[in-house]
Parts: sequence; structure tokens; C-alpha cells
Amino acid sequence: MTALERLASTIEARKSADPEGSWTAKLLSQGPEKAAEKFGEEAVEAVIEAVRGDKARLTSEAADVLYHLLVMLTARGVPLEDVMAELERREGTSGIDEKASR
Repeated sequence: MTALERLASTIEARKSADPEGSWTAKLLSQGPEKAAEKFGEEAVEAVIEAVRGDKARLTSEAADVLYHLLVMLTARGVPLEDVMAELERREGTSGIDEKASR
């Protein structure tokens, strides 16, 4: 199991945790819209660090983006496995061709 898979499992388990004792449970208790908002905030912070060129800060922000993406997916009932299957489906296909097929 990868670190990303373990994180997704932990997030799933925290759905039933006390929001007072778990940041993940708190985010999930605020609904999918809040989870999406937090994901957007973290994505913007990652973009800023990418533009600045600070690799250490970008690494940290990228980890935050992945965490908040998984929270957002969990809030909407989309398992990581579905996202991974979609990536596998696209594997070997040109990004230009894949985009044209949508």
C-alpha cells in the first residue's frame, strides 16, 4: 500500500471521528463545499511556491494539496481507487488525444 493509499484510508476512517479532535473530521463535517474551498486554497498556495521556485515550500504545499484533494474526494464519495483507475485508463494516451475525446 502506498502512502497515498494509506492517507486515503485514514481520511475515510476519520469520517466518523469527533470533529473536535480531528482536523479531517472537522473538514468533512463542514460539507463538501468547505472541503473544495480548502483544496482550492492549498492549490493556489502550491502555485505561488512553484512560481517562486522554492522547492522545499512547493514540496510542502504539494503534500497539502494531495491531502486536501483526498478530503474533497471523500466528502463527495469518490474513492481514490476510482481516480487511479481513470489514470490507468488514460495511460499511454496522448494528453491532446485524451482531451479531444471528451
